[in-house]
Amino acid sequence: MTDRAAITGTVTEIDGQPNLVLTRTFAAPAVEVWRELTDSARLERWIGRWEGDPKTGHVVFFMTAEGEEAPPEEYTILECDPPRRFAGDTSQGTGSWHLWFELIEKGPTTLLVFGQRLNPGEDVGSIGPGWEYYLDRLVAAHMGRDAGTVAWETYFPAMQPAYQNLTPRP
Repeated sequence: MTDRAAITGTVTEIDGQPNLVLTRTFAAPAVEVWRELTDSARLERWIGRWEGDPKTGHVVFFMTAEGEEAPPEEYTILECDPPRRFAGDTSQGTGSWHLWFELIEKGPTTLLVFGQRLNPGEDVGSIGPGWEYYLDRLVAAHMGRDAGTVAWETYFPAMQPAYQNLTPRP
């Protein structure tokens, strides 16, 4: 896992809109990392599970890492190009999130580039630490470790000020 003293995210403009972008590198082929991000049983090890038929373009996502009280979210699949790119929209409470990821294979490693389009007024100071936390849980699960050993307190509020200071880069 990465050193938690520093943030790994940036805010970058993509198609004229700010996106929070984070990366992680895996010593695995892209197809293996793809399964960690899309197979419901593997996804549940670090963040949650989905139910439904992805071929319809819609699934219901259960954020199991948040406990039983987290309400399920509808997810619309906008792009699915295995094992390279995925994009979708989820209804997050009263708003919606556009989430995406790309997998770039470089020899024996795969770079995960994960992003969330930032809607006006969203607090990157809480969103950034959250994705740092979940992506480190992904790394732990991928390496065969218990994702539950990744401590939320290491991320929030410790990373909040650094994320609040990010400004979009072209």
